[in-house]
Amino acid sequence: MAQDNSSLPANSQAGAAAGAAARRTPLASTPFAGQFRWAICALLFFATVIAYIDRGVIAYLKDYLEKTVGFNSIQYGHMTGAFLFAYAIGFVFAGRFTDLLGTRKGFAYAMALWSIAAMLPGAAHSALAFGVAMFILGLGEAANFPACIKTIAEWFPKRERALATGIFNSGANVGNIVVPMIVPLLTLTFSWRGAFVATGALGFLWLALWLWLYAKPEEHRWVRPEELAFIQSDREEKVPGVPWKRLFPRKETWAFALGKFLTDPIWWFYLFWLPGYLQRTFHLNLAQSQAPVVAVYVFSIGGSVGGGWISSILQKRGRSVNFARKTALLVCALAVVPVVLAPYVHSLWLVVGLVALAAAAHQGWSANLFTLPSDTFPKAAVASVVGIGGMVGAAGGVLLQVATGYIVALTHSYLPLFVIASSAYLLALLVIHALSPRLAPAQVSRP
Repeated sequence: MAQDNSSLPANSQAGAAAGAAARRTPLASTPFAGQFRWAICALLFFATVIAYIDRGVIAYLKDYLEKTVGFNSIQYGHMTGAFLFAYAIGFVFAGRFTDLLGTRKGFAYAMALWSIAAMLPGAAHSALAFGVAMFILGLGEAANFPACIKTIAEWFPKRERALATGIFNSGANVGNIVVPMIVPLLTLTFSWRGAFVATGALGFLWLALWLWLYAKPEEHRWVRPEELAFIQSDREEKVPGVPWKRLFPRKETWAFALGKFLTDPIWWFYLFWLPGYLQRTFHLNLAQSQAPVVAVYVFSIGGSVGGGWISSILQKRGRSVNFARKTALLVCALAVVPVVLAPYVHSLWLVVGLVALAAAAHQGWSANLFTLPSDTFPKAAVASVVGIGGMVGAAGGVLLQVATGYIVALTHSYLPLFVIASSAYLLALLVIHALSPRLAPAQVSRP
């Protein structure tokens, strides 16, 4: 509980302030001296890596499990749809849960839940059991992005948020890179069931680090006063809490949410269907598909960081937040368009190049899109707005996942899916600009 020093004599107040500063000020040898916020960003990065490993194992083993367990593309679409349906439900409540409980506890509970859930497919014996396991995994993992975005808002000033978001968001690509590198080995060593258990256990290692290292910047023993002043350099209205009834009517909320609805399903399409698409189209086995899948996500890392860098460098050169964010979004939306050619290309590595460019552009898009709530809402509302947007985005993902299962099973063609993927981002940018033409702060603090 914070102490009220207003009744103390002046010299006592000075002593209390000095004591508080001393508790916060680290020794000169403390790692990350003056830059500890980037250590927190690294924790968010590794949490995102683990989340994408856990959800990516089933995608990489899709064709193998179809033969081993016995399910088809329509059932697989329902499994991934179950994950995203739970993700949609969990996203809203996870955001609110994080705002109410606090980042440290909220993220810890979520990581524990999804790590257990990630192990459950190792005990599955049917398509229904896989679907149930994926549903529970979706509930747990829904907290990752609301908690990460709230942490960025707490630990970074606005001018660094897009870059920090891009860095932690690049963990999605690293997770997708790790999956094809370790899953064949884990499957060979422990069976496919052991692969699910081993990857799920990674979350508990992260949880120990999180509980040891995380606290709010103003309470952290390793944050120096000068770094704390930099973190808190943005003058923002203090809002103790924002009820949902003030967030849902805001156009700024729906600019973010509809941007997610139109573009998140494309990323889920790549995540859950790309390995199987490459394996089936080019007749690759698990080992042969390692290099192509890794190449897509290695290239995507640059997009995540680069998208945040574009926005940050434009702001450093004096451009407005509105101009910087939307310019970066436009660059990314245009870079996605060539992926429409993928179904017409018969060269494996040319297809990989087209999808890699689109995936990189998506990551750059996502890094900037995720900063919109912190640009337009007070910190107390950020996780809730991200949760609303994540729910809407996951709902779009459910629709596309189920549709993809039927399209692939009935037409044996991916062309309609690549057409959707190539055009969704430009449409989303038009929607965002129409609803939030200036990215002005939303007035949510008034009754």
